[in-house]
Amino acid sequence: MEHLWFAYPLISASVLMIIDLVLWQWLHPRLLRRKLVCRLVLFVLFSMALLDGGLSPLYPVPADWPVARHVLATILTIVWWLFGARTLTVLVVVVMEPRIGGKGHLLQDVMGAIIFLVAAVAAAGYVLDLPVKGLLATSGAVAIILGLAVQSTLGDVFSGIVLNATKPFRVDDWIRVDDIEGKVIEIDWRSTHLLTAEGSMAVIPNAMAAKTRIVNFSRPDHFHSVSLSIELSTRLRPSLVLDSLDKAILGCRELLAQPKASATVVKSGLRSVEYEVTGYVKSRDRRSAVRNQLYDLIHRQLAATETRLDQSRPTTRQSALLNTVGVLRMLSDEDRNQLEQHMRLGAYAAKDVVLAEGVLPDALYIIESGVLSVSIQRLDSWIEIGRMGPGELFGESGFVDGTPALGRFCAYTDCMIYRIDKADLEPWLQDHSELLGALAGLSRFRTKARAAVLETKPVLADPSGFMGWLRKNVTRFQVSRLPGPNDKMS
Repeated sequence: MEHLWFAYPLISASVLMIIDLVLWQWLHPRLLRRKLVCRLVLFVLFSMALLDGGLSPLYPVPADWPVARHVLATILTIVWWLFGARTLTVLVVVVMEPRIGGKGHLLQDVMGAIIFLVAAVAAAGYVLDLPVKGLLATSGAVAIILGLAVQSTLGDVFSGIVLNATKPFRVDDWIRVDDIEGKVIEIDWRSTHLLTAEGSMAVIPNAMAAKTRIVNFSRPDHFHSVSLSIELSTRLRPSLVLDSLDKAILGCRELLAQPKASATVVKSGLRSVEYEVTGYVKSRDRRSAVRNQLYDLIHRQLAATETRLDQSRPTTRQSALLNTVGVLRMLSDEDRNQLEQHMRLGAYAAKDVVLAEGVLPDALYIIESGVLSVSIQRLDSWIEIGRMGPGELFGESGFVDGTPALGRFCAYTDCMIYRIDKADLEPWLQDHSELLGALAGLSRFRTKARAAVLETKPVLADPSGFMGWLRKNVTRFQVSRLPGPNDKMS
């Protein structure tokens, strides 16, 4: 090979090695593919330099060479094997990284160690002309002795390889190993590191993790369970309690429709009955918030059911309901008694429209039991923006500023709703300006919530397949055929 820069092939090979080391340290670790390309190019040039110098990695260096040149040639030939092993290791990392993730280094390290071991044995056999069979026999005996000495450690290492290959969990997954629960922070050669809910670090040997039961709370990753148990008195009929629990479940919009949430009786005793509610949410981070919301909804639904059935209480159903409405708690007992006289109870079946969008409310509505869905019309469909339960009111816009309802209020389940007609309530509000101010604040809050929903652009599904391709190309063709400013119209 007559290359000017190969006039001194051994020196050229040494310079290429230095360039490789400098580039590998200089390039950012994130540019792994670029580093691999540079290393491949330098490895090819390094091989060409050795061949041009009369060297072959498959044969020993000629014995008649001068000592200095012989030593340099031997070192460079051994380096060729290690250089090739390192290049192959990087190639394996680039190929495997999309499959095992950027943090799954254990399997990569094991394969890299095997590659370097094979390269070292090959260099010893081909370049140094050592008796490889005797070396392998000696190393085998040493390996047996070391294996017996570090049997436990080797068990952890091979268990770690199995865990990385089968992938029962990955880094950032939330798992439970035996009775230890936490988030996977790292999987190294010997152990798996978990960050527990208390903020402490739990180190579990890989051999233990491979043999015991593993529960992965992050798989599948599109839904996560939320469960809670409630213990109630036996004086409440289970069928009525289950009905209230079902309404509370429907009142929580964050619970997924599939898998469907449910409420069941776990066990019954002489004094109490235990119920369990199970549902699913999209994000694990929302589990605590949804659980708290469910407790609040269950309390309100049960309170409404108990108030409706318990006639022995000195207070009326209307008074018990008014006590749960936030904007009406400021009223005195005398004012509340006057307001009760104008309350009229109405029953609505599921899907009944209580108040239509764009209609001026002629009454103030207060929900006693059930779940109400609030939706607005956008384009040609209805978008649900919220759900309401016992103790919530609507229709306040007709009293505050005389504007129509901003949404459609429809019964999501069977509902019992009180209404107070505008003719009865308007004169009464003139003497209670603080109540009118509270209704105005509620109206402003709902107006902002509706505006926020309207400002959100709808997500249009991108058609795929042949029809999507055809639509895109037809659109591109139509745009390209639009007449320009200089085109003549016929």
